[in-house]
Amino acid sequence: MSAVFKRRIVRERVLQILYAYEINNENLMALTNSLLAEVIDENDKKFGEDLVNRVLINKKDLDDRIQKRVSNWEMGRIALIDKILLRMAICELLYFTDIPPKVSINEAIEIAKIYSTAGSGKFINGILDTILSEEKTSGSLNKTGRGLVDESVNKQQPKTS
Repeated sequence: MSAVFKRRIVRERVLQILYAYEINNENLMALTNSLLAEVIDENDKKFGEDLVNRVLINKKDLDDRIQKRVSNWEMGRIALIDKILLRMAICELLYFTDIPPKVSINEAIEIAKIYSTAGSGKFINGILDTILSEEKTSGSLNKTGRGLVDESVNKQQPKTS
């Protein structure tokens, strides 16, 4: 099983954890342990736990970032699945320096196609592309490693004397 496929399963489980927690607001640890129990690879399990925790810790900031991009909509009108997927992907963009932005965005879109509405993928893509573009432009996108960010964005202009 490829690493991408395994991570997709972990992301789907994280979505389920965050959805259940949002609805019931009960026993996050039990939810996490239960839904990540079948994840065998410890690195994948740690990724899932980290993603759950970082989304919840940064929920207000993530929601503020979403709200800025949907100025004509109230946050309550956005489908809960879409909102959680956006939080997850933005969290990956901002706090997981080893995951390429395109992977985070693509995974959110693909999971939305399975779990959400027909138009969700396009909606999510638009918001995430805008956030990614703004992060790149401001220079605050923190990705490390070869191939994690488009070369054209990271290349500094040669200094002229």
